[in-house]
Amino acid sequence: MTVLSVPHSEVEYQRALALFEKLMDIVGDDDTHPLSSLMETLCLLIESYETAHYPKPEVSGNEVFEFLMAQNSLYPSDLAEIGSVDNVLEIINGKSELNARQIRILSKRFKVSPEVFL
Repeated sequence: MTVLSVPHSEVEYQRALALFEKLMDIVGDDDTHPLSSLMETLCLLIESYETAHYPKPEVSGNEVFEFLMAQNSLYPSDLAEIGSVDNVLEIINGKSELNARQIRILSKRFKVSPEVFL
């Protein structure tokens, strides 16, 4: 039985995504959680499958973030969980990049793969 490997089919990919979502519920944004490294590894395996099967348009994570904010009628002040208003504005304006903690939070909030921000 394979415990953890690169997904090679859509079924395996969907299983990996489901496991990742469960880990996100357990780990949250706690980088010190014992399952945090497993979640990071699983994210890389999912990324490998997505890169091979779902070509991604050349859009920055910052642009995706800005788009999701607009689609959800959010303002920088609505996203205190990822940083100050100034920090959010720096991300939107491309002066700062999203970090791993912020990506996990946004992925969960918007119910999208962390990959969209990378």
